[in-house]
Amino acid sequence: MQHSSETSPKSYGVAIMLCGIFGVMGIHHFYLEDWLHGLADVGLLILAIGFAAQGMVGLALLVIVLDGLHTLIIFYYLIIEKWRDGKGRPILMQSNP
Repeated sequence: MQHSSETSPKSYGVAIMLCGIFGVMGIHHFYLEDWLHGLADVGLLILAIGFAAQGMVGLALLVIVLDGLHTLIIFYYLIIEKWRDGKGRPILMQSNP
């Protein structure tokens, strides 16, 4: 990921809300144009559903818990303004002058 001095045009508030509500699905990553992260989250969700459908509830729960922990970490980094969008630009809370 490249780092840019330019601030992301993506909304800090929208990113926080998407992560908080749909975090395990990875919707916030798609919003932030971080496609690989988003696909990884969707893949983990599909894997968990697949395990549950096969009767492997323990593995399904393990995958969901790991994805949930990952989401909490991303949520924390978003809140403290240390997460970047897919183009390496920081997502910051904008203050209006």
